[in-house]
Amino acid sequence: MKRALWVILCVLLGSVRLPAGAAEVSAASAVLYLPQREQFLFEKQADTVRPMASTTKLMTALLLAEAMPAAQTVTVPAGALPAEGSSMGLKAGDTLSVQALCAGMLLASGNDAANAAALLLDNSFPAFADRMNRRAAALGMDNTVFVTPSGLDEGAHGATARDMARLGAAVLQVPLLRELCATRNMTVTVSGETVWLKNHNRLLSLYPACIGLKTGFTRQAGRCLVSAAEQDGVTLVAVTLRAPDDWNDHIRLYQEGFARTRTVDCPAPPPRQIPVIGGEQGCVAVAADAGAPLVLLDEERLSTRICLPGVLFAPVRQGQTLGVMQVFADRQLLCELPLQARDAVPARPSASFWRRLRQTWLQLLRDMVAL
Repeated sequence: MKRALWVILCVLLGSVRLPAGAAEVSAASAVLYLPQREQFLFEKQADTVRPMASTTKLMTALLLAEAMPAAQTVTVPAGALPAEGSSMGLKAGDTLSVQALCAGMLLASGNDAANAAALLLDNSFPAFADRMNRRAAALGMDNTVFVTPSGLDEGAHGATARDMARLGAAVLQVPLLRELCATRNMTVTVSGETVWLKNHNRLLSLYPACIGLKTGFTRQAGRCLVSAAEQDGVTLVAVTLRAPDDWNDHIRLYQEGFARTRTVDCPAPPPRQIPVIGGEQGCVAVAADAGAPLVLLDEERLSTRICLPGVLFAPVRQGQTLGVMQVFADRQLLCELPLQARDAVPARPSASFWRRLRQTWLQLLRDMVAL
């Protein structure tokens, strides 16, 4: 009875959005995000700003991977050390690849690696924090403030669960980071020496569908986890902040999230032809490239709307975009497929003035004879 009253109160206050099955989580803040629909399936205190510890390194690694090639060799700046907390064991002057530095952040959660990345991209930690916050704004992380590259608590450093889900989805779009986040352990070379790195994310072994992403912990932040999972073409991102039982929180969220989702093929447009005025052919067929599979929720059904002109004027180019097919899940627009001309329709050559005059006189003579 008490639990039922609590759930009703939370829903009325807008602090929790419950999916089918009403997952229970230990986290102070949590979300389950469906990037393919840019939709949140579960929310609990999703917009409350909290420290996010080493999940911060997702942003640091993203900025490094976007700025430098994975194979580029870099040198660890002296100002990056010493680094408090977790470390991949770097020393000033060490040389390693950008890939190895990203691995040191994402697997070993090295604060030394995060500091090195920050100073490689900018001349100071405050300048790098500015870079982080600009990128956050571009991702729609409207309630996030980055202060440190590693996630150590300082000043207003904090984010919301909703914002961190958007960051996690962005990281998945970078092949290097996506691969590293899903790697349980690996070796990298630092100044000619082999260094073994172990991923702190136990969810990779606890939940087979998990493909990353990053753990975090400080005394102020508590246990933080940004993870992702894929199943049957559906990708989900889960975030928990201050979660004593984060592994089980994420498993519960994924179990219910995948139970609510399914993929379907994008419908093909029906055969359609459009009349063409002044063309060598009287009409043109419409074609469309196959759309990517679509993700549907619960009992949603697909519908389509075709937007095409009633008539065209020649010439028409092959591949010319003529209109669009909109695909909806119930009333939500999922995608738009460009509808294009399957073939070219050249304009009919216009007759010269004297030829048209001759044709007109001949037609008049025929009419007179017919009379």
